[in-house]
Amino acid sequence: MLKLAGIVRESIVDGPGIRFVVFSQGCPHRCSGCHNAHTWPFEGGFTATTEQIIGEMHKNPLLTGITLSGGEPFCQSAAMAELAKAVHSKGLNVITYTGFTFEKLLEKKRSEPDVQVLLGQTDILIDGPFIKENQSYELNFTGSANQRVIDVQASLKKNAAVLIAI
Repeated sequence: MLKLAGIVRESIVDGPGIRFVVFSQGCPHRCSGCHNAHTWPFEGGFTATTEQIIGEMHKNPLLTGITLSGGEPFCQSAAMAELAKAVHSKGLNVITYTGFTFEKLLEKKRSEPDVQVLLGQTDILIDGPFIKENQSYELNFTGSANQRVIDVQASLKKNAAVLIAI
């Protein structure tokens, strides 16, 4: 079961193309100026199954992929990885937003194997906390200049962040 704060069935601001966005409920980062502060509490929200989300996505043949946002998707790595795998099986791509850095996720995967599974099912990672002082409306798909757009599969092979422009 996924614990969600909300969904957006069509978005053009959460990654390239037309995206289905799921907002996870719960976030430990609590970034000052966060756009989704309502997702911080781990209580609340609603539950959904992978099948329910895929069913909703199937209603729109124009979708290019799913964006996992938050809250913090890596606080639900196993459930989010299951969803991402199902999305990939439909030929769509997966973008995951996280307040963790890629390097921190590499550390976390040693003690939390589901982090590795979600990384393995993510095509593009937008990493790093939102920092209000670095906020810019000029950036593509990030909120602050410290956040990076990462090719996850290339990064996992290199064991270091491989940045891309989208």
